[in-house]
Amino acid sequence: MQSVSSVLADGLIGKELEIRGWVYRIRSTAKMCFVILRDSTNIIQCVGKADELGEDKFKLLSSLTIESSLSLRGKIRKDERAITGYELTISSFQIYCRNQNFPVSKDISEDFELDNRHLWIRSREFSAVLKIRSTIFKAFADFFYENGYYQVQPPLMVSTATEGGSTLFKVPFFGEEAYLTQSSQFYLETFIYSLEKVFTISPSFRAEKSRTWRHLTEYWHAEGEVAWIGNDEMMEIEEKMIQFIIKAVLETNLEELRLLGRDVDVLRESLQPFNRMSYDELIEKSASLGMPLKYGDDLGADEERKIMSNFTRPLFITHFPAELKTFYHRPDPDNPKLILCHDLLAPEGYGEVIGGGERIWDLEELRQRIRDNGLREEDYYWYLDLRRYGSIPHSGFGLGLDRLAMWIMHLDNIKKAIPYPRTIRRLKP
Repeated sequence: MQSVSSVLADGLIGKELEIRGWVYRIRSTAKMCFVILRDSTNIIQCVGKADELGEDKFKLLSSLTIESSLSLRGKIRKDERAITGYELTISSFQIYCRNQNFPVSKDISEDFELDNRHLWIRSREFSAVLKIRSTIFKAFADFFYENGYYQVQPPLMVSTATEGGSTLFKVPFFGEEAYLTQSSQFYLETFIYSLEKVFTISPSFRAEKSRTWRHLTEYWHAEGEVAWIGNDEMMEIEEKMIQFIIKAVLETNLEELRLLGRDVDVLRESLQPFNRMSYDELIEKSASLGMPLKYGDDLGADEERKIMSNFTRPLFITHFPAELKTFYHRPDPDNPKLILCHDLLAPEGYGEVIGGGERIWDLEELRQRIRDNGLREEDYYWYLDLRRYGSIPHSGFGLGLDRLAMWIMHLDNIKKAIPYPRTIRRLKP
């Protein structure tokens, strides 16, 4: 038994082969039946002839519907008119499942498609999405393995909020109250005192009542923490990492990108050095970028989309005002009103995909920031312990892999970038 892609070769012309998969398209005449068969690798046109198969078998083959499963045996020939340039002439077949009418087609509503995502996932378009996602996840891990990092596995159920309690999912925990994690950052920081350079890929959860084109309540979070480095070095690592991922996708998934209509030349632009701009500079230039901002304004989805419509390469925004960032970010020693941090915004209007920066490593400075944010020190006792015992300068980042995938594939909604999106309105299938 061979895969579809493996039989699309001149060296196999005239040979008897067997393939299996699902009916992608089918049409028939009185004497011929054309089956476009798909598997995970590609599609191929297969032709059954009434005079060769016999009347009964020909009728059975012709009666199949989309997504029926079967295996086919026959000889390969080259045919430029066929959809992938080759054709299999069917000599025999075995049917595994003959469907009723398949409920999913291209002309369906978004809600119907999401309700039937377990079936839509078979489409060529979504198969392309899944293959590109697989490359992105693998390339992220490969980059860090190749640079001497260790992968670690922090908990998903936590007792301490990373960024505040208003967007946490509460979970009953044997008489106590736990939360689904928003970020693995705090736990990753514990690992650097042992391993120095660590990363993780795991789900995160945000109970935000957001209905935007780029928000999910459950998403895949790729995070890293690194000992002995500052904000600038962290950005350099992230830039190389994003470019490593883009190169991997371009090398592995050109066919899938083209199937999705992605302009790969635009994507290649991000292999050039990224843009950098401080928050102050952004405020000064914001009017010319189509989104006038005043000092102290935060950047939301709308602001980022308009700003990044002006860029063809990612943009680092650095040195945000202290009041716009959470308590663990390190204030700039030269100007404590600013934070040594960064957001990485994706071009073409996609906005933030990474948030990162230096972490406070001085005990008293961290305690003061906790108090200033109205939090209780006792809730963060173990996080404060990291500053009591062998504290070091360190930095880290969090990358939304679904947002990154959405940009790389140039999709118009994050729900199209993940197999089973979870939003405030969707918990099935």
